[in-house]
Amino acid sequence: MSPETDAVRVWLVERGYNNRDLIILQYATPDGDRVYRRELAPQALETATVTAAKDVSPGDLEAVDDADVRKRYAAEAGRMADEHDPDDVI
Repeated sequence: MSPETDAVRVWLVERGYNNRDLIILQYATPDGDRVYRRELAPQALETATVTAAKDVSPGDLEAVDDADVRKRYAAEAGRMADEHDPDDVI
Protein backbone atom coordinates (compact mmCIF):
# COMPACT_ATOMS: atom_id res chain seq x y z
CA MET A 1 0.00 0.00 0.00
CA SER A 2 1.31 3.45 -0.73
CA PRO A 3 1.12 6.28 1.78
CA GLU A 4 -0.91 5.84 4.95
CA THR A 5 -3.37 8.46 3.68
CA ASP A 6 -4.57 5.95 1.07
CA ALA A 7 -5.63 3.52 3.79
CA VAL A 8 -9.25 3.19 4.90
CA ARG A 9 -10.06 2.36 8.53
CA VAL A 10 -12.50 -0.54 8.87
CA TRP A 11 -13.97 -2.08 12.03
CA LEU A 12 -14.69 -5.72 12.85
CA VAL A 13 -18.42 -6.22 12.37
CA GLU A 14 -18.86 -9.96 11.87
CA ARG A 15 -17.10 -13.23 12.56
CA GLY A 16 -18.33 -16.58 11.24
CA TYR A 17 -17.44 -19.85 9.55
CA ASN A 18 -17.92 -21.13 6.03
CA ASN A 19 -18.51 -24.65 4.72
CA ARG A 20 -14.75 -25.20 4.39
CA ASP A 21 -14.29 -24.59 8.16
CA LEU A 22 -12.52 -21.30 7.53
CA ILE A 23 -13.08 -18.41 9.91
CA ILE A 24 -14.51 -15.40 8.08
CA LEU A 25 -13.76 -11.96 9.52
CA GLN A 26 -15.61 -9.00 8.06
CA TYR A 27 -14.50 -5.44 8.71
CA ALA A 28 -16.70 -2.57 7.51
CA THR A 29 -16.31 1.14 6.97
CA PRO A 30 -18.08 3.30 9.59
CA ASP A 31 -20.93 4.02 7.18
CA GLY A 32 -21.37 0.29 6.45
CA ASP A 33 -21.10 0.89 2.68
CA ARG A 34 -17.94 -1.15 2.11
CA VAL A 35 -16.54 -4.32 3.64
CA TYR A 36 -13.14 -6.04 3.85
CA ARG A 37 -13.34 -9.82 4.13
CA ARG A 38 -10.58 -12.02 5.52
CA GLU A 39 -10.58 -15.83 5.65
CA LEU A 40 -8.39 -17.69 8.14
CA ALA A 41 -7.81 -21.34 8.87
CA PRO A 42 -8.70 -22.07 12.53
CA GLN A 43 -5.07 -22.91 13.34
CA ALA A 44 -4.01 -19.50 11.96
CA LEU A 45 -5.79 -17.83 14.89
CA GLU A 46 -3.03 -19.17 17.11
CA THR A 47 -0.56 -16.83 15.39
CA ALA A 48 -2.80 -14.15 13.82
CA THR A 49 -3.95 -11.18 15.84
CA VAL A 50 -7.56 -10.16 15.33
CA THR A 51 -7.92 -6.49 16.17
CA ALA A 52 -10.95 -4.22 16.51
CA ALA A 53 -9.95 -2.28 13.38
CA LYS A 54 -7.65 -2.47 10.39
CA ASP A 55 -6.36 0.04 7.88
CA VAL A 56 -6.77 -1.46 4.41
CA SER A 57 -6.29 -0.40 0.82
CA PRO A 58 -9.45 0.95 -0.84
CA GLY A 59 -8.95 -1.67 -3.56
CA ASP A 60 -9.44 -4.44 -0.97
CA LEU A 61 -12.96 -3.24 -0.12
CA GLU A 62 -16.19 -4.56 -1.62
CA ALA A 63 -19.51 -2.72 -1.82
CA VAL A 64 -22.32 -3.79 0.50
CA ASP A 65 -25.42 -3.90 -1.69
CA ASP A 66 -28.08 -4.82 0.88
CA ALA A 67 -29.45 -1.76 2.76
CA ASP A 68 -30.25 -3.78 5.91
CA VAL A 69 -26.72 -5.21 6.02
CA ARG A 70 -25.26 -1.69 5.52
CA LYS A 71 -27.29 -0.44 8.51
CA ARG A 72 -26.23 -3.40 10.64
CA TYR A 73 -22.58 -2.98 9.67
CA ALA A 74 -22.69 0.77 10.35
CA ALA A 75 -24.22 0.18 13.79
CA GLU A 76 -21.66 -2.50 14.68
CA ALA A 77 -18.72 -0.46 13.34
CA GLY A 78 -19.92 2.49 15.45
CA ARG A 79 -20.22 0.29 18.55
CA MET A 80 -16.74 -1.14 18.03
CA ALA A 81 -15.25 2.34 17.51
CA ASP A 82 -16.95 3.59 20.69
CA GLU A 83 -15.89 0.64 22.83
CA HIS A 84 -12.44 -0.26 21.49
CA ASP A 85 -9.18 1.25 20.34
CA PRO A 86 -8.27 0.12 16.80
CA ASP A 87 -5.43 -2.09 18.08
CA ASP A 88 -7.49 -3.85 20.78
CA VAL A 89 -7.27 -7.61 20.37
CA ILE A 90 -10.74 -9.05 19.90
